Amino acid sequence: MASAGLSLKAPRPRTERVVYWVLLVCGLMSIVTTVGIVAVLLGETVGFFQEVSFAQFFGDTQWTPLFADKHFGIWPLLTATLLTTVVAVVTALGLGLLAAVYLSEFAPERLRRVLKPLLEILAGVPTVVYGYFALTFVTPLLQKFIPGLAGFNALSPGLVMGVMILPIIASLSEDALYAVPASLREGAYALGASRLSAIFRVILPSAFSGIGAAVILGVSRAVGETMIVAIAAGQQPRLTLDPRVPIETLTAYIVQVSLGDTPTGTLEYSTIFAVGMTLFLMTLALNLVASRLRGRILKGELR
Repeated sequence: MASAGLSLKAPRPRTERVVYWVLLVCGLMSIVTTVGIVAVLLGETVGFFQEVSFAQFFGDTQWTPLFADKHFGIWPLLTATLLTTVVAVVTALGLGLLAAVYLSEFAPERLRRVLKPLLEILAGVPTVVYGYFALTFVTPLLQKFIPGLAGFNALSPGLVMGVMILPIIASLSEDALYAVPASLREGAYALGASRLSAIFRVILPSAFSGIGAAVILGVSRAVGETMIVAIAAGQQPRLTLDPRVPIETLTAYIVQVSLGDTPTGTLEYSTIFAVGMTLFLMTLALNLVASRLRGRILKGELR
C-alpha cells in the first residue's frame, strides 16, 4: 500500500512516447557516431593502401613517411606502443591486484568506502599532467639510477601510464573479488586453509574472469593513451625493445602529423588514418575480449 506522501500516477501515453523517442535518439547517436568514425577511417585507409602496398606496410622495418626517403613500415610504431603498454601493465597489475585484495579481503567496510573513491580519483587526473610529471620528475629521478636513460624514453611514460590505469585494474578487480560467493571462502576455511591460502588458491582463481577483463580494459586504455607518450616518449620511430631510448607510438605519430605542418590530401597526411585504423582494430579486439570475460561474470561462470 502506497504511503500518504507518495504519488504513484501512471504516466500519460504522450509522456511515454516523448521519453521513448528521446531515449531512442540518444541510443542512435552513439551508433551513428561510431559508424561515422569507422566510415571516415575506412575510406581514408583504402585511399592510403591504393598507393602503399600491404607488403610495404607490414614488411618494412622503417617508418619515415615525412622524410625524403620514405618508408611505411608500421612495426616501429607498433613495437613502441606495445613496449610502453607492457611497462604500464606490469606496473599496474601488481599494485592493482594487491590493492584489490586488500580492499576486498582485509579492509574494514568503512575504510573500504573511503579508500576506493580516493584510488579512483587517479583516473580523473588530466593525462597532460601525467605527461609532464613523467618528463620533469620521473625521468630525472630514473636517470640517477639507470645509466644511459635518455631524456625521452619508453620507461618513464610507461611507469606513469601504469599509475594512470591503476584505478581501472584495482577497482574492477576488487569488484570481481568482492563478488566471489562467501560459501567459497567458508569452504576453504573449513578445509583448514589459511587466509592467504584461501585468497591465492580459491578467491583469485574464482575471480579470474573479472580480473582478466580489468587487465584487458587497462591494456586498451594504455594502448590508446596519447598525451603521456607524446610528451615524454619522444618522436623517433625506431624498431627497438630498449625502454631507455626515445621512441614514437601510434598515438604520438598521429599527434605529430595533426599539428598542421603536413598538407591535407597528401600521402603523408593519409598515413594518420592508416595508423588510426590499426589502433582502432587493436583496441576493438581488446574490448571484445574484455566484454566476453565480463559476460562470463554476469552469467555466474567464475572460474
